[in-house]
Amino acid sequence: MQLVIYFLMILTYTHADYPALKTLLSEKGLGGVSQMMSVRIQSELKSTAIPEVRGGIDIKIGTVKYVLSNMHVRQCSMPDPSLVFVQGTGVSVKVSQLKVGVTGSWATQFGVIHDHGSFNLAMYNIKIYTLLQLGDDAGRLSITTVSCSADIGGVDIQFHGGASIFFKPFVSSFRRRISDMIREKICPAIQKAINELERNLQKTPVNVPVGQYIYLSIPLTSSPAVTDQSFEIDIKGEFYSRSSPSEPPFSASVFDVQYAENSMLSLAASEFLVNSAAYAFLRSGVLQINIRDDMIPKSSPIHLNTSQFGAFIPQVLLYASETPLFSFSSGVIDVHVPAAAKFSAVKPDGTLVPLFTLDVDCSFSGSALIDKKNLTGAFEMKNLTLTLGSSEIGDFKTDSFQRVLVIAVKMFVLPKLNAALKIGFLLPTLQGFSLINSQLLIKNGFVVIFTDVQDSLTGL
Repeated sequence: MQLVIYFLMILTYTHADYPALKTLLSEKGLGGVSQMMSVRIQSELKSTAIPEVRGGIDIKIGTVKYVLSNMHVRQCSMPDPSLVFVQGTGVSVKVSQLKVGVTGSWATQFGVIHDHGSFNLAMYNIKIYTLLQLGDDAGRLSITTVSCSADIGGVDIQFHGGASIFFKPFVSSFRRRISDMIREKICPAIQKAINELERNLQKTPVNVPVGQYIYLSIPLTSSPAVTDQSFEIDIKGEFYSRSSPSEPPFSASVFDVQYAENSMLSLAASEFLVNSAAYAFLRSGVLQINIRDDMIPKSSPIHLNTSQFGAFIPQVLLYASETPLFSFSSGVIDVHVPAAAKFSAVKPDGTLVPLFTLDVDCSFSGSALIDKKNLTGAFEMKNLTLTLGSSEIGDFKTDSFQRVLVIAVKMFVLPKLNAALKIGFLLPTLQGFSLINSQLLIKNGFVVIFTDVQDSLTGL
């Protein structure tokens, strides 16, 4: 039961008008959760200590008090639970034909007579049905139990040691009492687990730090949408500067993702997510770099030395003058980078003398795909234009600067970038779950990953 909620927890971590992140779980995904649940439930049951059971049996001449203790699950078997989307509500969970074998100790007291021994308990054809409602509580996923029922088909118990033969006439009474006692405890135990998970969900942060300079805001933008075939979570998905948070001069747009029947999970992100990250970095003041000649490869056609720039030893401040913007269209990623290069001369005493500023407008296009478990890609330059922004040394033509810069980008910057992108980045694991059989598609305005999910512990 906990695995259902745990799996749903990893889907969320998101109130803008429109979401920039969407997550959809398909019926195939729900089936995968069912397989994982079967393994996890059996594993957790086998490691669960069962609380002792106390009671008494009237034998007409008095009451025999008994204690069943040191109980542990030794055997457990079950088919995969049945998980079904319930439109407008959430998920129903049905467990049937659950069999559990328990060993433990027994002790009795009848007046001054005490006895003890061991026992084997078998419960079979256990059935559990629970309906879970999924909602939105202050931007966090909420889970409540709508209904719960439980039934135990049969109980068999055998006593060993002591005067265990004394119990034989009362075994049927023990069966009924233990069956009723355990059945009455199943739904409260489920409710307790759901309540604990709900408390944990409400502790989930809606702002997640991403490195030193920015954080990601991920509250839900609406209640989860549940149909009879899928479950969708809409997430804000906006980055902010940690030092100077503010809204960007652009907004999220509507986009729609259809779940894929052949994939367990669909993960989609709009252009707004990436562009808000670029704006957050710009606000944080980190999209700039001071360039000295000793930082430039010797093979580069551009060098900041006296033969190219005159009598002074220059220094260049390269910075983004506006927010770099990404756009997604069918199969293509376009990037527009407005920048500026401020050239300064360094006097012998170390002081800077401003020389001129060049405005740089460049654009790139590329693609991305998933190769095995790595996100890979490649980019090429579409355009690079230099214009003179300001000058302390008079007007001059920038054509030669532009030609050399284009050569430098094509010969040095892009090859290194593409070499790194060819190797790619390993797809992340999600709270112990790995993404497998993944496919990335670039659509108009968003990218989407269709993927299956594998439990890193069980391999399912």
